[in-house]
Amino acid sequence: MSMTTPATSAETSSRPFPLFSPGQIVATPGALAVLTEHGVSPTTLLRRHLSADWGSVCSDDATLNDAALEDGSRILSSYLIAPGVTVWVITDAESNIDDAGNALTPPQRLCTTMLRPEDY
Repeated sequence: MSMTTPATSAETSSRPFPLFSPGQIVATPGALAVLTEHGVSPTTLLRRHLSADWGSVCSDDATLNDAALEDGSRILSSYLIAPGVTVWVITDAESNIDDAGNALTPPQRLCTTMLRPEDY
């Protein structure tokens, strides 16, 4: 299984930021604990995610993420923050209906979650 590599600064400097809306940003207590323990800012991971630096996902997931920028489907990033410690950042698919049943134009991403794989 091949893994993606982070985008270079030349690749990311010409892109708008953020590339997509995260919606509401939430994190599990377990993810916050390991981020704090290892001195990693949640903002750092969120910025990487919103810049299309998918971390260490396989090439198939990276391809799906790239397509999701266009089609609004789910986006998954995976970051190894310490040996044996991974944090995922998942942005849910777009919704075209709000809580009251009204059509959203354009559709919106409602939530981005930071979590450990075992929290899933």
